[in-house]
Amino acid sequence: MSGVPISANSDRIAAVARLRKEHSEAAFPKRLTYDDVAGVEMVMLDADIMGCVTGWQDSDGNLEDWRWNILAAREHDLERVLPKLSGQEAAYYQELLDMAVLILGSPDDRSRG
Repeated sequence: MSGVPISANSDRIAAVARLRKEHSEAAFPKRLTYDDVAGVEMVMLDADIMGCVTGWQDSDGNLEDWRWNILAAREHDLERVLPKLSGQEAAYYQELLDMAVLILGSPDDRSRG
């Protein structure tokens, strides 16, 4: 992330939309189509997070509890696998983490998880 604090929901929605566009234009890392990292199936990690991102965007910045729980769990998976990735693979999954962090908010906002 850029390090710029995002507080207003409309700013968060715009930031996620920008990241989602960039992410959708990036090629999925070929190696990770079949390889797990630290026991995490990387294709499903991508699919689960993007499903939550889409749901959040379609709901004007709101996320159902069940999707919030999935996104929070997948954020933890990302934090575990990212140090094991490098180059384009790391960049691809860092975008997912950036979107998850924006959607879930700060740790103080995480009373639901």
